Amino acid sequence: MTAAAPTPVREAETDTAEAVDLDLPWDVIVWDDPVNLMSYVVFVFRRVFGFPEPVARKLMMEVHETGKALVASEPREQASHYVEQLHSYGLHATMQRSA
Repeated sequence: MTAAAPTPVREAETDTAEAVDLDLPWDVIVWDDPVNLMSYVVFVFRRVFGFPEPVARKLMMEVHETGKALVASEPREQASHYVEQLHSYGLHATMQRSA
């Protein structure tokens, strides 16, 4: 008696769109507030991100004039760390997935 040939097994397809979404960076956004001085915000940007003075000042002006600024796009863990650091300096910051 001959053994029956094994039935091929179809593997589940992976959703590549979901895998790509996991690689998207997270944006760190700093929001304007009526409390912190502009010079202090420049100081914090230089301290947390290591920005040179002109970059820190440009981002601070963007926060001041438009109400917010995108200050970093990083992997989720690093973005979360930046948000925590900014909070520790008293700045209002959030993070969201990059589009």
